[in-house]
Amino acid sequence: MIVLRPATAGLPRVTIWLKPNRTLSRRGLRRLIVVLVALVLMTAGLGVWQGNVFAPLFALVESAAVAIALSVAWRAGDRSERITLDVVSLEVQSLPGPRRMRFQSYWVRVLLEPGNGRQRLLLSSHGRELEIGAFLADQERVALSKKLMVLLADFNQLRK
Repeated sequence: MIVLRPATAGLPRVTIWLKPNRTLSRRGLRRLIVVLVALVLMTAGLGVWQGNVFAPLFALVESAAVAIALSVAWRAGDRSERITLDVVSLEVQSLPGPRRMRFQSYWVRVLLEPGNGRQRLLLSSHGRELEIGAFLADQERVALSKKLMVLLADFNQLRK
């Protein structure tokens, strides 16, 4: 998902937030886990009724493993990138985390390169490269590259 925050009056700065597409809320995740645990425990109850005394133990272990796996996968959707562009610089910050990279906006180039069965969106300047939007769909990366090229051209015109 690409969220564009345009420049405010008197401050020529644009902020672009890149976030993975996630349709499941924290509340929805909890509900999904409860439903899955209920189904597993009902199946374990059926197993006990048919004579399998170890079914509840395996059901509890499986329920815990599924809940942990779903929670870890859901938390991976919290990552995002913030791109701040102004007349002087383009800064990319990966969230959560301390990774931050700054380029001079006049010299930065936006590149779309094939790699690993998908297109990679790269920012390049002075021999340094940074891949952005790795968690976006290919169509979103193409749209972001076009938008970044237009914004960089606009800011370079302001600079002159």
